[in-house]
Amino acid sequence: MPKQPLTVELEEDVILAARAEATRKGRSEAAVVEQALREHLSLGSSVTNDVWDRNQSDSPLTEGEALTVAYDELKAMRGEREDSGKAAS
Repeated sequence: MPKQPLTVELEEDVILAARAEATRKGRSEAAVVEQALREHLSLGSSVTNDVWDRNQSDSPLTEGEALTVAYDELKAMRGEREDSGKAAS
């Protein structure tokens, strides 16, 4: 889904916490805010964020684990595409 700009006003402590989290994780402030909103709204987080977070931890994914995640997501995407094609018929 394409991203769209959004302007919000936040209290300074929230901004500082988001900036600190972004710096700690090596991510953009926008990515930190989006992940927080997704979690709060029960939208889940993106696979990319999950993999990124895992690789920033003390136990990064091995090459085999990364390939498994990639192939699982590819399989899921293909399944969703097939399901949406059937629903359109």
